[in-house]
Amino acid sequence: MPSIRNTVDRLAAWLAGRSYVTLRFTVHQRLAPIVEPLIKRLLPFDDDGETYRCSISHWKLDERPVLHTHRGVVSTLRVDGPLQKAGGTYLPLGGLIDAPHVTAHLDPIAARRLESRLQDAIDKVIQNWIIEHGLYDQPRHRREIDRPRADREAKRIIAAWVRDTTPDAPGEACREGSDHA
Repeated sequence: MPSIRNTVDRLAAWLAGRSYVTLRFTVHQRLAPIVEPLIKRLLPFDDDGETYRCSISHWKLDERPVLHTHRGVVSTLRVDGPLQKAGGTYLPLGGLIDAPHVTAHLDPIAARRLESRLQDAIDKVIQNWIIEHGLYDQPRHRREIDRPRADREAKRIIAAWVRDTTPDAPGEACREGSDHA
């Protein structure tokens, strides 16, 4: 039983004072090429690993697999799967609205209708942004980025923004992250 072995390995590691454990599990051969890269991205103790772990942390909380989560500043719509064939289309099993003073479970039709309205609103906002910033007039970029170069440039822009918006800020603020584990 893999779960018992995993528990025993974790307990043995804890008793021995080790910070790493060995996990053993079996996966169908068709899933292995999909699962392995995901697991490898979750494991590093760096900013990328922390971000990947945070992006799926809600998976342990939700009863159903989440198809989409639309987050506002204070409100969230969660659309639950798995998708169900409904005639010539597919519907979610339901949804959840979580807002100040409101928690509401949505049936499949209401969840689809609200998500459709949110998707339309997102498309409109993105189209307006594209027009405002003249992005149609610029050459189309590739999806892939040069991570080292792009990350350096992004951090330079962030540092300049901090310098310009908070003139009294200390030089280097401590941030809780995976490097503090």
